[in-house]
Order: sequence, then structure tokens, then C-alpha cells
Amino acid sequence: MADPKPALVLHLATGGEPLLFALTTEGSGELAGKLAQLVKTGAVETVTTKDHSEVAINFAHVAAAYVDDLTRKSTVFGMHG
Repeated sequence: MADPKPALVLHLATGGEPLLFALTTEGSGELAGKLAQLVKTGAVETVTTKDHSEVAINFAHVAAAYVDDLTRKSTVFGMHG
């Protein structure tokens, strides 16, 4: 089985392709627990990516946010094949 490749997936309220940010396994678990509140409040949060870059995200512009494993192939939003 392949190593997990967690990523933050952001669907912007304005549409378009989702934004993907590779995360560490440890960071993904911590962030996943905060996503619902960040989107609800439209907060700004700094996220550290797998390559140690810091990205400031304004969740006021995000329609949906979730942590996904990129080793799986998604065919439908939220569904894995």
C-alpha cells in the first residue's frame, strides 16, 4: 500500500478548479479538526505545507475545505473509488 499523501483541498466560492496543498500526516490531522470552524467564521489561518512553506488562507472565500488522501482517486466530490 502506498504511503498516504494528505492534502488540503479548497473549493473557492467563486468556482474554478480546487486548490491543493500537500500536508504532513501530522499537520493534516490537526488542521482537519479545525476546518469546519474556519469556514464557518471566515477566519484567516496560516497553514504549513509539506515542504515547510507557510500559506495564509482567507477562509471567507472558501465554499468547501477538507483534507484528502491524494493516493486515492476521487471521481465525485467526497467519494472515493
